[in-house]
Amino acid sequence: MTGIKIRYNKKLYSMAIYLSFLFILSAWINPSTADIEEDICLNEKEIKLHELLNNYRIDKNLAPVEISSKLTKVAQAHAKDLGDNYELNDDCNPHSWSSEGDWTSCCYTNDHKKATCMWYKPNEIANYGAHGYEIIFYHSHEATPDDALLGWQESDAHNPVVINSGIWEKIDWKAMGVAVRGSWAVVWFGPAPDPSPKPGLCQ
Repeated sequence: MTGIKIRYNKKLYSMAIYLSFLFILSAWINPSTADIEEDICLNEKEIKLHELLNNYRIDKNLAPVEISSKLTKVAQAHAKDLGDNYELNDDCNPHSWSSEGDWTSCCYTNDHKKATCMWYKPNEIANYGAHGYEIIFYHSHEATPDDALLGWQESDAHNPVVINSGIWEKIDWKAMGVAVRGSWAVVWFGPAPDPSPKPGLCQ
């Protein structure tokens, strides 16, 4: 047999080892989307709210919007933050975020000058690949999916978001996140698909 000599460049070999180390390290530091979102689940109210919103869209000859683990993560985080830390007032509306979480806090005013605080939250909290848009419902006792849908249908500001009318007409929603916790129902819409696994029913 003819012997085969294998030559390699020590510098290139060392660089390959170094790059392999960086790849492994980055995978450890930045776990996969599935790992990040695996703990996201929906309670029965949240499942019903998603169904009600999509049925309403279908009645308007619009496509249903897929549930998103990433946007649900944001919705649930905000519903909890609102329940734990927010008090209704005229200065900061419910699109505000407190300083009690791993996110940028803000006072969202009715003139929408802090709109970027909302738009960037899906990327900031869940690494979602686009801006997000939020609708919120509050009930002094307990929020329900039916009450939330009715409240949004009767709102000149929120109904167009749900059914892509008015200034929202040219936006195609590809992802939806939902939360129903205590007095709050929170829904996020986004124009980018979410490739992460879909959330299931909480056990």
